[in-house]
Amino acid sequence: MSEVEAFLDDTPGELRGIVVRDGLYERLIVQRESDSPAHRLGAVSIGRIARVEGAFRAAFVDLGCAGPMGFLPLSKGQSLLEGTAVEVEVAAEPREAKGPTLRLRGMGQGAPRLLSAGPSVLEELARFAPDAVPVTGSDAIRASLEAEEEAMTIAHLFPRFALDLAIQRTRALIAVDLDYAHLPGRDARKGRDGANREGLVQAARLLRLKGWGGLVAIDLVGTTLDPKVVSEMTRSAFGPAATVGPISRFGLLQLALPWRTRPVDDLLLEADGTRSRMTRAIDLTRRLRLALASDTASPRLTVRCAPQDAENAAPLVTRLGPRAAVVADAHIAPGHPVFEQG
Repeated sequence: MSEVEAFLDDTPGELRGIVVRDGLYERLIVQRESDSPAHRLGAVSIGRIARVEGAFRAAFVDLGCAGPMGFLPLSKGQSLLEGTAVEVEVAAEPREAKGPTLRLRGMGQGAPRLLSAGPSVLEELARFAPDAVPVTGSDAIRASLEAEEEAMTIAHLFPRFALDLAIQRTRALIAVDLDYAHLPGRDARKGRDGANREGLVQAARLLRLKGWGGLVAIDLVGTTLDPKVVSEMTRSAFGPAATVGPISRFGLLQLALPWRTRPVDDLLLEADGTRSRMTRAIDLTRRLRLALASDTASPRLTVRCAPQDAENAAPLVTRLGPRAAVVADAHIAPGHPVFEQG
């Protein structure tokens, strides 16, 4: 039976839930205070049809909040007039420059407004780790930082299976490459099969951790593979939500996963791949909070950082209490805070 742990990192500006299964990070649930509740997965709103796009067979819906409008796919023969009020549910959170994908629940009345928010972080933890009591404090902060680091990493090593796994996302698809380093004294075929099995399990876990979906191409170890065995391994690793395609003669497996939540990298990074100002502000607040929890003797801990980081972080650091302070220093580069006692 697998061992499941849950952690709750409540840092000013951001709430995170972390699920660990058998010592490996499985889920990183992130909700920011600045995010619109109407864009959260499962949120129900009254919206108004702002524009109908016949070429896409879809409508754009004004949800009455900041950010991009919702995207509502229309079934064949279904039509909605601009200005019509509808009741909709978020089926997939925003990603990149796209607004949330919506599901039509029925006709609505009145102005655009939120009827009910989607599940909170605590509710999500209860769903994914129902028997685990969430751990808080410094252990939760460390788990949050470690889970984020793994979610943002491309290359992953699993020495027990001599497996080297790389996972990257492009505009078109997610590419997963499995490499196996055969070790002397081991059965090559069993080693290859074990690497493929473990590679599929870890690829599925990392995709859940990162919050990625869409088309996934997995370059398996070897080319003379049994399609039936690989299909069974894939369905076991990814579950019923995955649509599994055939294996090519080159050992390439394709499958599709639904988008549900906003990807971790979309939330933390700008379009150019750098950490956003808000991410940097929350980063240093989280690390200062960890320092305060680890060092209870010092009367005051100060984070010295670039002026723009200090400006964004100051309201968050204030919420940590009188022992925490932030100081702007023009000699420090953005994203490289310095922590000091006193």
